[in-house]
Amino acid sequence: VQLAETGGGLVQPGGSLRLSCVASGSIFSIYNMAWNRQAPGKQRELVARITNGGHKYYADSVKGRFTISMDNDKDTVDLQMNRLEPEDTAVYYCSAGVYIDADDDGDEYWGKGTLVTVSS
Repeated sequence: VQLAETGGGLVQPGGSLRLSCVASGSIFSIYNMAWNRQAPGKQRELVARITNGGHKYYADSVKGRFTISMDNDKDTVDLQMNRLEPEDTAVYYCSAGVYIDADDDGDEYWGKGTLVTVSS
């Protein structure tokens, strides 16, 4: 299973970016997808998660500014980021909980990350 993120870049404070991630490979089904981030000198943290049933979780720091969405048919997850702040600067990683066949217990897979820099 591979995850590939796109959409990172440089944006000014107050601006917006949209991150996208597509999962590919031996996928039977995906039970959740998430965006995580790691800022310089800090631990990786969960930003937002969505289940295949549509249930969403957001970290307090991004509530009201970020929106996660998932396309179950295309195995993709997006993160719309609005009102970006310098504190949002980080490498953003996509992750997915995947069953590779009907008997699989499920495992979590990660992308390589995309850099988001919020700076004037």
